[in-house]
Amino acid sequence: MSKRSFLALPPARYLCSAVLILALGGCQTTGIEDVTGALGGKQESVAKADIKADARPEMDALRERYRAKPSDPAIAIEYGKALRDSGQRAQAVAVLEQAVLAHPGNKALLASYGRALADSGNFQQAFDVLGRAHSPEDPDWRILSAQGAVLDQLGRNEEAQQYYAAALKIVPNEPTVLSNLGLSYMLQNNLSKAEQVLGRAHQRNQNDARVRANLALVLGLQGREAEAEILVKADLPPDQAAAKVAALRQLLAKKQQRADK
Repeated sequence: MSKRSFLALPPARYLCSAVLILALGGCQTTGIEDVTGALGGKQESVAKADIKADARPEMDALRERYRAKPSDPAIAIEYGKALRDSGQRAQAVAVLEQAVLAHPGNKALLASYGRALADSGNFQQAFDVLGRAHSPEDPDWRILSAQGAVLDQLGRNEEAQQYYAAALKIVPNEPTVLSNLGLSYMLQNNLSKAEQVLGRAHQRNQNDARVRANLALVLGLQGREAEAEILVKADLPPDQAAAKVAALRQLLAKKQQRADK
């Protein structure tokens, strides 16, 4: 298989594998405030057992508040986000779906529901719901970026880039949007453009680990492993840095094996 054909794998499959291996955050895909970094929730790898002990009482209290007032939009949004952050994505979808049924015109609820759907892989439904979460007269750059991330997952990269461009008109040089845009170019095998955009994102916020990891991924895919490892190791404890580098090397080794076939 050629290098080009490897990089042109179906977008959802390739993006998800890259994001999960390197812990990039929604589908930056994103992030959907972040792929990708984009969706605003933590990754599926965060299991219930991994929730910090001191967070459990807070979750229990929030669950009781929700049970007492399941139709309260603010509580449903807060509970849904907590479920997403703890990796309980199906439960988050269920909670927010019920709240939306009770309050179909609540834009904040729709935005949260759309993000939860995207987290769960229901990309087309997520895109449709997010489209109802704001209006052209009152656009929300976070939702526009989220819609772009979902379109990337659906393989509609050029359309996704239009949404990122619209978001950047509202918040020029916003690192999370630039990061999503860079990954979108990566999915099109436009690695030089991806590097350029992700470099801008990194310059705007050098402390964002997701942006660093996305940039490292694109550098690694261009064969610049040493530069990629420097970024991956930045600001991480030695054991975590070693794990990230190992994951990056594994991804690049698989890339090379496929390119050699």
